[in-house]
Amino acid sequence: MSVFVRVVQDGSFSAAAKSLDMTPSAVSKLITRLEERLGVVLFLRSTRELTLTTEGEAFFDASVRILDDLEEAEQSIGAGSVEPKGILRVNASIPFGTHQLLPLLPEFHRRYPKVALDISLTDQVVDLARERVDVAVRVGRLADAAFKARLLGVSRYAVVASPDYLRRHGSPAHPGELAKHTCLGFNFKRSVSQWPFKIAGQSTELSVQGPVVTNNGETLRGLTLSGMGISRLGRFHIDNDLREGRLIQLLEDFNPGDVEELHAVFPAKRHMSRRVRVFIDFLAERISPQLQEASRPLAPVVEG
Repeated sequence: MSVFVRVVQDGSFSAAAKSLDMTPSAVSKLITRLEERLGVVLFLRSTRELTLTTEGEAFFDASVRILDDLEEAEQSIGAGSVEPKGILRVNASIPFGTHQLLPLLPEFHRRYPKVALDISLTDQVVDLARERVDVAVRVGRLADAAFKARLLGVSRYAVVASPDYLRRHGSPAHPGELAKHTCLGFNFKRSVSQWPFKIAGQSTELSVQGPVVTNNGETLRGLTLSGMGISRLGRFHIDNDLREGRLIQLLEDFNPGDVEELHAVFPAKRHMSRRVRVFIDFLAERISPQLQEASRPLAPVVEG
């Protein structure tokens, strides 16, 4: 069952074999033996990819639940119920992981040395059940009601550019002037090419465009720092850059005050493991105060 789950997660027998330190033929034989015992076909095999059958999808969901329950049962025996231990799989966006989460992990490890961390950073929304993620930090509106969530805080957006870009191109005094500037953005489906502003007391959205889009916030931050153009980023991501002058906030008088929520998301199990509970509590303790700062308007920068 564990091998089967790994094949689904890795997408092929050979990839699963590599991560499990097995041969591809051994993995294939185990899956064939499993299919014979169940009396169903779990995968539709082709030269290009493996696709789960309807029965395979159902068995995968059941397998993930069973393996999680087995792991939980092993960890709850004896002293394990007192001190958190075991593997904790955490998923977060690249900006949040880089600037907020990773700097805190040494402290978490000192508090809970028996918890082994498996950290994945991606700006793509992953399937928590399929990837067996214990806790994910999601930025923005939540859409999946199959999971529980704890609000960590909110963060304002800011339109920013580097001092070098502003020296070369000037600073826009009004949102309408952005049409004359290079604006940078995202290429994933849930992103928008309109930036919200409040002009003359009315909320409006202006279309922006530029020569570069990217699939993650950290790359967008890097392009902005390098003087490539103007971007709109979450303050949780760039507050240090703003405080230290590497980025300059623009058009704050027209900022509509919109925020994005950050949640710790976790499976809606009847019993939450102690390692998951202490990690979520740790995030709330250490991250929430930082997000409170990122939710406040910045004081105006006095040049010179």
